[in-house]
Amino acid sequence: MTLSVLGGLVLLGGCGALVAVTVSRAPKPRTLPLTEAPQDKAPGKDAPSEEPAVEEGNPAADVKVTKCVVDSLTTWPAADVEIVNHGDSKATYVVNVEFVDGSGTRLGEGLAATDSLAVGQKAKEQAQGLVKVPGKVTCRVSKVTRYPTN
Repeated sequence: MTLSVLGGLVLLGGCGALVAVTVSRAPKPRTLPLTEAPQDKAPGKDAPSEEPAVEEGNPAADVKVTKCVVDSLTTWPAADVEIVNHGDSKATYVVNVEFVDGSGTRLGEGLAATDSLAVGQKAKEQAQGLVKVPGKVTCRVSKVTRYPTN
């Protein structure tokens, strides 16, 4: 169990370093705060998804939460996100997800990222929280950053 958790942390650290290197080399990003907040009915169930009200061409329109769960063993939250590149060139995406409780209090956050996503291509990624949560949470995309890549 301990080795699994440590292995997961090492993997997340490596992903964070990869994102940091990618971000440091990328051109200026286009970002947009987002207020999408699908409600989770019960831990382990798929969260309903509502499309955010954003204008076409914004990176936020390319991302939606497809699942919001709390792991029964670790009690860490996780959000599955779907990213579809609706832009006009290949792009790298960084998605910030907040985990909030029923009263709207932010409990933690996670990141999901994908590199060199072709126009029209879809990617399914997971934003993993690393904080224990007491029960049910809502997963909310707080920011989407899209970097053009060659």
